[in-house]
Amino acid sequence: MLAFTTLSLLYLRYFSIVLIALSSFMVGFDLMDNASELPNSANLVLIYIMYKYFYAIDMMLPISLIFAIIASLVELVRSNALAAYYALGYSKSRIMAPFLTVAGLLIVIYIALHATNFARSNEFANNLRETSQFIRPTSNLFFTHEGSYIYFGNLYPLSKRAEDIRIFRFEEGTLKEALSAKEAVYDNGYWNIKKAHLIRPPEGFDLKALGITTEAKENLKVLRDFKPKILDQVYEGKANFTIGDGLDALELLENQNVDVAKITSAMYRIFITPWFAPILMVLFFTYAPVSARFLNLSFFSFGAILVTLIVWGVLFMLGELSNNKTLIPEMGIIAPIILLCCVMLWRLGNPLRRVRVKSRQN
Repeated sequence: MLAFTTLSLLYLRYFSIVLIALSSFMVGFDLMDNASELPNSANLVLIYIMYKYFYAIDMMLPISLIFAIIASLVELVRSNALAAYYALGYSKSRIMAPFLTVAGLLIVIYIALHATNFARSNEFANNLRETSQFIRPTSNLFFTHEGSYIYFGNLYPLSKRAEDIRIFRFEEGTLKEALSAKEAVYDNGYWNIKKAHLIRPPEGFDLKALGITTEAKENLKVLRDFKPKILDQVYEGKANFTIGDGLDALELLENQNVDVAKITSAMYRIFITPWFAPILMVLFFTYAPVSARFLNLSFFSFGAILVTLIVWGVLFMLGELSNNKTLIPEMGIIAPIILLCCVMLWRLGNPLRRVRVKSRQN
């Protein structure tokens, strides 16, 4: 238990240092690049920096987990603490357990944060920089829902309100009615329209048929379960989904003939991609020397950092390709993680095979 606590605190110390350093580096570069575009208000600038720090943590936390294990291993080897643990009878799995436990808990917290507006930090920061507002209205939304075509002139996700609404209902390819309204408010699972103007075209091209008929409607409920955030993010092409928004969108749109690849990709990147960090941690631990006399620590740390950056870069690139629908999410996000798992299992199996061969020879 004492060893578990000692190793956990060592890892947490290096993780905190690395995460703060990388996040500050990222935010600093952003401030240098966008300083002239920031609002004049000091309060808004501080809020902008806070949101950018959240976004930096979102980007850098998985890679910080790996850099922290590299730093921890270098210290353990350099101080001969790792050799001492082995001499006391500790196995590799027992030494690695504190690092993997802490990393796993941090990843669970990281995923849980994506159930909040933490996932939209970069969007909020960019809105502050461009308009001095947290959420700006989305304009000219045109989408389909249950066979109808809907147009929103302006959508205000924060206040759950929309302006300049047009709804065109079709049956078998024929326009049956068109509804127009100045405003709609989302409440209790529906978009509520107080006053609307309904227009119905004549049936067919019968010359004896009546012409266009108009009718005033009040207190209409339309677009069941179509939440403002779903409209704002899915149809505007944004990928800053919270877990709740993403799951709601998948449930709602799966039968609407809408391509949900972007949503699926965002969900996979939240739940699956961060786990590449523990996989690389195990791989690096299998290559770590027992003593500094057996391997150059500078070479080991440089190689581990280089491999981490390459893997992280490839995963990020494949994730972006999946987000842009160039690759299907399963190939761009799930397949690379499975491949890394296979490499890790192969690496863990190699020492076991060598031990079996030696035992047979003896």
